[in-house]
Amino acid sequence: MDILVSEVGPRDGLQNVKRVMPTEAKKVWIDELVAAGVKEIEVGSFVPAKLIPQLADTAEIVEHTRRHEGVTVAVLVPNRRGAADAVAAGAHKLTLPLSVSETHSLANLRKTHEQVLEEVRAITAMLAQLPEDRRPHFEGSLSTVFGCTLEGAIPDATILRLASELMAAGCDEVGLSDTTGYATPGDVKRLVKMVRGEVGDHAVTGLHLHNTRGLGLANVVAGLEAGITTFDASIGGLGGCPFAPGASGNIVTEDLVFMLEAMGCRTGIDIERLQESRRVVAAALPGEPLYGFIPDAGLPKGWSPAQNSPENVRTFA
Repeated sequence: MDILVSEVGPRDGLQNVKRVMPTEAKKVWIDELVAAGVKEIEVGSFVPAKLIPQLADTAEIVEHTRRHEGVTVAVLVPNRRGAADAVAAGAHKLTLPLSVSETHSLANLRKTHEQVLEEVRAITAMLAQLPEDRRPHFEGSLSTVFGCTLEGAIPDATILRLASELMAAGCDEVGLSDTTGYATPGDVKRLVKMVRGEVGDHAVTGLHLHNTRGLGLANVVAGLEAGITTFDASIGGLGGCPFAPGASGNIVTEDLVFMLEAMGCRTGIDIERLQESRRVVAAALPGEPLYGFIPDAGLPKGWSPAQNSPENVRTFA
C-alpha cells in the first residue's frame, strides 16, 4: 500500500520556534528532503510577515522547491489575499484552516466560521478563473476537530456541517487536523468514518496529527485502518499551534516513515538519507529540541526496506 508522508516542518514546524531559520538553510533542508524521497512538502504560509516572521520568505521557498520535478509544493493560506500570493508564487496545493472551534478560529484567524467560509468561496471563485493546468489543489482543513483546549469537545453536528460547507464552497478535499493533540485511536476511526459519511470517502484522505499525549503513531495506525493514505509529519517533531495552549509538536517524520515501512507500507522515503535533513535543521536551529526514537536508537540490525517484498505489503481498510 502506498502512503504519502507530507513533510510540514518548513511551515508548521518553523512557525512555532522563536529563531528564524535562514532562507539558505531552508533551501538546503528542502533539497535534503527531496533527496530522501519526500514527495510533498508544506514549505510555508502566506500570512503577513509581522505575524509570523519565520515564514516571511515563503514565496522564495516556493520558487526554490518548484525546481524539484515531481514534488508537490504545499502552502497554508488564511484568506483570498494569501491564496492569490500563493498562486502567483506557483504553489501546487493550498490549505486553508477552518477551526471547528469558533473560539480558536477567532484567536487563530480572527474570523468567525461564516467569515472563513466566505474566504473559501472567494478563493474557489478565483481559482476557477485560472487555466486548469495552473489551478492548485485546494484543501479545507478542519482544525481542532478532535477537541479544543479553549472549548473542549466540539459537537458532531458542527463538524459535519462545516465539512459539508467546505465542500459545497468548492474545496477539493477536507483534511482532519488534531491541532491540540486530543485524538485517540478510537476518535480517529470514528471521525474519519463520520466525516466520510457526510462528504464521501474521496474527500477525506489526509490526517494532520500531533503527539502531545504520546498517541501520534497509534493514531496513524487507526487512520490506516480507516482508509487514510496521507499523513502530515515534521522532522524532529517540530511544530505546534501558537493559539492552542499546551499543544506540542507534530508526529516525527523519521519515526513515522520507519513504522510505515516496517508495517509493509510503501513511502518511497529513504530513512537513512532522511537523517541528513535532520542535521540541517539541528545546525540551523541550535538549542531547539528535536524529538524522535529512530534518530536516537538507530535502525534495527539488518534493517532494510527491501525486506518489504510485494508479498509482505499490507492492505488496510
